[in-house]
Amino acid sequence: MTATHLSAAALANLPTHVAVIMDGNGRWAKERHLPRVEGHRQGVESVRAIVRACGELGIKYLTLYAFSIENWNRPKTEVDTLMKYLARFLKNEIGELNRNNVNLEAIGQIYRLPEFVQTQLEKTKAACAKNNGLTLILALSYGGRTEIVEAARSLAEKVKSGQLEAAEINEQMLSQHLYTRSIPDPDLLIRTSGEMRISNFLLWQISYTELVVTPTFWPDFRKQHLFTALEEYTRRHRRFGTI
Repeated sequence: MTATHLSAAALANLPTHVAVIMDGNGRWAKERHLPRVEGHRQGVESVRAIVRACGELGIKYLTLYAFSIENWNRPKTEVDTLMKYLARFLKNEIGELNRNNVNLEAIGQIYRLPEFVQTQLEKTKAACAKNNGLTLILALSYGGRTEIVEAARSLAEKVKSGQLEAAEINEQMLSQHLYTRSIPDPDLLIRTSGEMRISNFLLWQISYTELVVTPTFWPDFRKQHLFTALEEYTRRHRRFGTI
């Protein structure tokens, strides 16, 4: 059952930051006897719909798990196609992002992306830099464990150089060395396709995030499915470890 509109309670209790593990593109394609890449292509339509919906609702941050570090291990032909789709999306969506006042950021090992993708990413970020509505964060070549390791290395270097005492390191300081240092932790994490795992996504940041798993494959995920997740979020009582 999906919601076609948001209740007053949900509108009054919107999350500041929604994160999404966009899963199920391959299975969506397989069910239709289509190549896997067709699922990725159709998934772009879902990205467009959800970015637009979050912007309309006034949600401040949307993080999409677009390409994981582990995804580099997929067949080269699939990875190459995904990179081409990514560059095309970044170029073609500039107008849409600007019309919807969307700012664009990216997290992950961006240097591992092909040069043509890095170049287009910078161009698109620059084209949207003045927008002050929704901030769309693309997790690209991203891994949660790698992010924490890189933060630990950075802190270790500061201790080694004498800039920092080891005893001064706390949770807040480590958070300031993550890719997401300027972004609040997600309030809501949605995973599509029914899989019950985190898949190395925002491991530090989701310590108190509400999780909603939907059986809907990502290429079919639209505004009404987002609304259903937001209604579920509204029914949760976030205690943050208290009573």
